[in-house]
Amino acid sequence: MALQLQKLGPKEFEQYWIENMFEHSLDDFWKSIIDVIHDGLMIVDHKGNIISVNNTLEEMTGFSKKELLGQPCTVLKCDTCQYARDPQSKEWCILFRKGKLTKQQCVLYRKDGSFVHILKNATVLKDKHNQIKGAVEVMTDITDLMEKNVQIEAFKRELQYENQFHGIVGNSSQMQQVFDLITNAAQSEAPVFICGESGTGKELVAKAIHEEGTSSKHPYVKVNCAALNESLIESELFGHVKGAFTNAYKDRKGRFEAAHKGSIFLDEIGDLPASTQAKLLRVLEEMVIERVGDQTPIPVQTRIITATNKDLKYLVTQNQFREDLYYRINVIPIRIPPLRERPSDIPLLAEHFFHKIKMSNNSSIQGISNKAMKSLMEYSWPGNIRELRSVMEYAFVTCRKTILEPEDLPHNINNSITPDDQASTIKEKEQTEDTKKQQLLRALQEAGGNQSKAAQALGVSRMTIWKRMKKYGINVNSNLEY
Repeated sequence: MALQLQKLGPKEFEQYWIENMFEHSLDDFWKSIIDVIHDGLMIVDHKGNIISVNNTLEEMTGFSKKELLGQPCTVLKCDTCQYARDPQSKEWCILFRKGKLTKQQCVLYRKDGSFVHILKNATVLKDKHNQIKGAVEVMTDITDLMEKNVQIEAFKRELQYENQFHGIVGNSSQMQQVFDLITNAAQSEAPVFICGESGTGKELVAKAIHEEGTSSKHPYVKVNCAALNESLIESELFGHVKGAFTNAYKDRKGRFEAAHKGSIFLDEIGDLPASTQAKLLRVLEEMVIERVGDQTPIPVQTRIITATNKDLKYLVTQNQFREDLYYRINVIPIRIPPLRERPSDIPLLAEHFFHKIKMSNNSSIQGISNKAMKSLMEYSWPGNIRELRSVMEYAFVTCRKTILEPEDLPHNINNSITPDDQASTIKEKEQTEDTKKQQLLRALQEAGGNQSKAAQALGVSRMTIWKRMKKYGINVNSNLEY
C-alpha cells in the first residue's frame, strides 16, 4: 500500500486523502488542529456563551474548559468589549454588528487576577441561510512583546537623556514609575504634590512636570516658602500696591502673576504660615489673587506644584497645616523614593557625578574602583543624592591616584557607618570621657587630694592619675571641694 501511494502524483495523492481519510475523520482532525495551535481559540454561540476553547486558551487564561464552557465570554473581562443592541433590543457584542475584528489589541484578566496582553482576530459564523450562529475568536499572547516594547522605550529614553529624564538620573523600576507619573501628571492641570526626603530631587521633578506639560513655553517660577520672611511672604506670592506697607514705593507683581500661564513651584510648603495657607486655598479654589493693600481680584492661570520633606498629614493632626488645603494640593501625589530604596541607581549616580566633576576639574582620575563602589552601595545615604554628590566632590579632593579607592571616601562612608551612627559613637565617647573625669574627681575628693590613694581606689597607677588630671585639666587645689 505504501509503495502504491508513493507512485501517486501530488494531485492524485490529495484526492486519495480527501476520499479515504479526511471526510471520515473531520471531527478528530478538527480537535487535534485547534489544540495544537499556539494561539488561544474560543467559539461562542449567538448569545455570546462559550461553547468551545482550545488548550492554549486554558493556559493563557488559567481557566479550565470546565470553568469556561457555558459561561458568557465576558468572564474573561476583555478591556475592549463593547455592546450594541439588535432590533429586538437584546444586548450583543459589537462583533456581531461589525461582522469581524482585525488585529485588535486588548487585555484579558486571568483567573488569578493578573492580566495578559493579546492581539485578537474574530469573525462571526453564519449558516447557509446567512443567519448568525456564533463567532470564533483567535487570540495571540503578546505580553512578552509588550514588555519588550516597554523596555525598548525605556532604553530609548535612557539613550536620549543619557540615563536621565529631564536631568533626573535613574533607571531603577522605582524611578521609571516616577518618570511615568511625571509624564501623566504633565498632561493634567490639576495640582501636583511632591513628597520625599531632603536631597531626593523634588525640585527636578517639579521642573520636569513643567517641561513635559503644555505650558512649557511659559514661565516656571520657584518659591522656597521656608526661605521667605513671614512678614513679606504674601507680598512675594501675591504682590503689593504702592503704599501697602513701609518701603512699598511702587506696585509690584507677585510670583503668581509672574507665573501666569506657566507653573509655580511652592517648595517646603509645610513651612507656609497659617494666614498665607488660607489665601493660597482661595487661589486654588477660585484662581484669583489679591495684591497686598488692594482688594481687586486678579485672575491667574497657573499650574501649581508643591513639595515638602515634612509629613503634612501629621502637621494636619497637630493643627499646623490646614486640612482643606492639604486635600486641595494633594490631587496628584508623587513620592520620590530615597536613595536607600533604589540601590541599583547608586552606581549610575556615582558615575554621573564622577564624569561631571572630572570634566569641570579637568582631573586625571580615571574611574571608581570596585571596592569604593561597594562602599557606596553599602551606605544608607540619609542625605540622598545631594549627599552622594558631596561625597564624590570630597573624593576628588582627597584622591592622589588615578582610581578612586575606599580610603578616598569620607570615613563614615568607607566604614559603612551612617552619620547618625557616627554621631552616636561620638556621643558615647564623650559620655565615657565625662564618666572617667567624674570618677577621678570623686576618687581624689575621697582621698583628700592624695593621688596615690586615688590611684589605689581606681585600681590604676599613680602615673595614670597624673595623666588623667592633666588631660581633664584637674587641679587639686581648685577643682576639689573639701
